[in-house]
Amino acid sequence: MSSNQIPTSASRKTKQIVRQIPGYLIAIACLVWVFHGIHAERLFQQVKSIRWGWIVLAVFFDTFSYYAQGLRWELLLRPRGKISSLKTTQAIYIGLFTNEIVPLRAGELVRAYLVSRWIPTGFFTVVPSMIIERLSDGIWLAIGIGVTAILVQLPSNLVKAADILGILVLAGAGLFVYLVVREEKIMAEGHPKEHTGFKPFLFFIRLIERLAEGIREIGISRYLFLSFFASSLVLISQILSFWLVMLGYGIMVPVWIGAAVLLIEHLGTTIPNAPSNLGTYQFFTVVGLSLFGVDKTTATGFSVVVFIVLTIPLWLIGLFAISRSGMTLKEIRAEITKIVKH
Repeated sequence: MSSNQIPTSASRKTKQIVRQIPGYLIAIACLVWVFHGIHAERLFQQVKSIRWGWIVLAVFFDTFSYYAQGLRWELLLRPRGKISSLKTTQAIYIGLFTNEIVPLRAGELVRAYLVSRWIPTGFFTVVPSMIIERLSDGIWLAIGIGVTAILVQLPSNLVKAADILGILVLAGAGLFVYLVVREEKIMAEGHPKEHTGFKPFLFFIRLIERLAEGIREIGISRYLFLSFFASSLVLISQILSFWLVMLGYGIMVPVWIGAAVLLIEHLGTTIPNAPSNLGTYQFFTVVGLSLFGVDKTTATGFSVVVFIVLTIPLWLIGLFAISRSGMTLKEIRAEITKIVKH
């Protein structure tokens, strides 16, 4: 190794650490607030009184939600190639496990790479299906908030956030329809024009065109509608798993209150932060429960328990999924770096 390679490697690691610092600072600040002023003795007593039957059922629904994600992704990938829903679920678990240990949700790139390798197809041709996944999630999240607002008096800030989400979802749906119609028109007229100009701009233009082509391939088909139905199963399973942990912890509330707290947590942790959303997950869970009259000690204990209960199975299955992939996480990340640089 030449002498000038060492500082380059060190510089990259330094930059990576610097990028991670804000996320960790936010996590620490959130955890300090969450644990401030609680009654430790009462918290430990509540943990000892957990009813594990509800917890086991919660883990089942949480695990099913990831299979529903895998089924949805398999449906969206059908125009691109044949892959089983178990393989897509495996990729999702590996991506989620990556998100647990690496900040900024790098797991999305990991699962895209694995599926592009298993079909096989190009890395960027998988991305449109993931964009549609996020759009479906946004639609169902907006629907979930709307239904919950009918059953429960939600805070005005959450309603405003839901309004913004609704606008973004409508814009995304409109863009999806536009891309499908536009690409079909271009294909009917003949080959698209060659672009000329500044190279960095050309890269982004061609990237957008490739994504648009992938979205057009999926189009408004029965696979799209089936995947949209699968998205509802994802959210319903997540709500049930979260609510069942509440029952197991002794917070006896209707399911729609559990849904409201989960939706608050989902909205609060939308922006990428520390691995596993540590800190922000607990913060928004405690805030959500406090809005419905749950005292801070109980809310804090639950936020820790639900985090552990729904995270440990993900780690275990994620590790197993990686061991069955034929690659290590380090090798996968190295391959993704090559693709992105190329």
